[in-house]
Amino acid sequence: MAKTKYIFVTGGVVSSLGKGIVSASLGKLLQARGYKVTIQKFDPYINVDPGTLNPYEHGECFVTVDGRETDLDLGHYERFLNVPTTSSNNITTGRIYQNVIEKERRGDFLGKTVQVIPHITDEIKRNVKLLGTKEKYDFVITEIGGTVGDIESLPFIESVRQLKWELGHDCICIHLTYVPFIRAAKEYKTKPTQHSVKSLQELGVQPDILVLRTEKELNASILQKVALFCNVTKEAVIQSVDMPTIYEVPLMLQRQNMDKIILEKVGQPVGETPEMKEWKDFLYLKENAVEEVKIALVGKYIELQDAYKSIEESLLIASIYNGRKLNLNFVHSEKLNSANAEKQLKQMDGVVIAPGFGQRGIEGKFAAIRYARENDIPCFGICLGMQCMVIEFARNVLGLEGANSTEIEPDSPFKVIDIMEEQKNITNMGGTMRLGTYDCVLKKGSRIHAIYGRHQIQERHRHRYEFNNEYKQQYEDAGMKCVGENPETNLIEAVEIPTLRWYVGVQYHPEYNSTVVSPNPLFVSFIKSTITQ
Repeated sequence: MAKTKYIFVTGGVVSSLGKGIVSASLGKLLQARGYKVTIQKFDPYINVDPGTLNPYEHGECFVTVDGRETDLDLGHYERFLNVPTTSSNNITTGRIYQNVIEKERRGDFLGKTVQVIPHITDEIKRNVKLLGTKEKYDFVITEIGGTVGDIESLPFIESVRQLKWELGHDCICIHLTYVPFIRAAKEYKTKPTQHSVKSLQELGVQPDILVLRTEKELNASILQKVALFCNVTKEAVIQSVDMPTIYEVPLMLQRQNMDKIILEKVGQPVGETPEMKEWKDFLYLKENAVEEVKIALVGKYIELQDAYKSIEESLLIASIYNGRKLNLNFVHSEKLNSANAEKQLKQMDGVVIAPGFGQRGIEGKFAAIRYARENDIPCFGICLGMQCMVIEFARNVLGLEGANSTEIEPDSPFKVIDIMEEQKNITNMGGTMRLGTYDCVLKKGSRIHAIYGRHQIQERHRHRYEFNNEYKQQYEDAGMKCVGENPETNLIEAVEIPTLRWYVGVQYHPEYNSTVVSPNPLFVSFIKSTITQ
């Protein structure tokens, strides 16, 4: 395809309608037709990135291969498309203004007054086009965060308006809205959608396609009414009905010819409808799974729906490939202790110790780890979860009373987890972490080497503290083996106890590269261990 086509996905009425899932699903449909596709997310908040945001504010922080802390929607993009994302796939208002201010300080604007239009909008447009010109994608799908009418989103919508004029038929706008069901009146109401589209039109943008989020299927008269009032063809009014799982959305949109409509609007040949065999095979396995696997996820943000989103989805996908339904039990680490660990974990087939930062809930993780280790329940520690495995082992096996991480107890007599030496003098909170993809060499003969089936792997990191190599020999002698190591720094990336059924801790985040068609082998192996005695 000669020119990159740009698709914008905006939202109206309310937030959390699923713009990210619609974007990922559309990307999957176009990818299935042989096009090279990527998706980016524009977030209107002023933070440079979500790395310093509390999960209560923003849910999970997803990390790209090049070390950018980003919005959790990028996790959906990767799980659907099976294509790694980079820093170019997530742009915030903070980054836009930071870039413009840096240019102004350098004198790039030659003394001109710097304004929202054209300087901010030009910077937004530059970032929109960057992926298309740099990586030569056929389609760049851009999701605009927030809802139409938000003050924060105005520069982004204005940029979409300008690009619609500049790019012509190479630019498409999809608007996602909500059609609520009023139970007292026993009918669906389209007025919120009409007002949302009107607000978008007042900003100079006419949507080409409408996606209506609804609980149940809408009848033809409602679709016709929406099309009439919103200046959209009836065929371009798509329903996004609530589905049992997000992975059914691509097929739902395909049945309504969404990808066909897009191709017609940008002047591309439609061709035959892709079979999407791998995707359908995955859904077939899901639908035919009967037996459950009960997994406990132990963490301190358990009450938050999206705090551990990538881990949840990775466990779900791995369970499906093992022919099981996932029964995920969230265990709040602040409420867990040695006295109630048995009650909460005895019925579990496996235990996952979640990542995180800070002291809150840490003792509950130690209690869960000890119970799992002493009762030979498969246990999987991720990032801080691995560090907690190391600390618990030091206290209860090595006899190092008071062993801890310097993040939790700076004056611990046994600093088995410590901050990297080169990071100790850095005060910028965003600069004190090891972020992005790093190499890891796996020890031959270890369980983790057998799981991956290769000697060297690459996985993503997001952490400040590391295993203290001064204690390595003590751990090895006592039965906890250091089986993964960074080849450049010799930092320990993975530990395991080979005498147990499945007891593995990794310093990295395997959930970041676990996708529908290529699940991370650690999750698949973990689930398999919980269903085989």
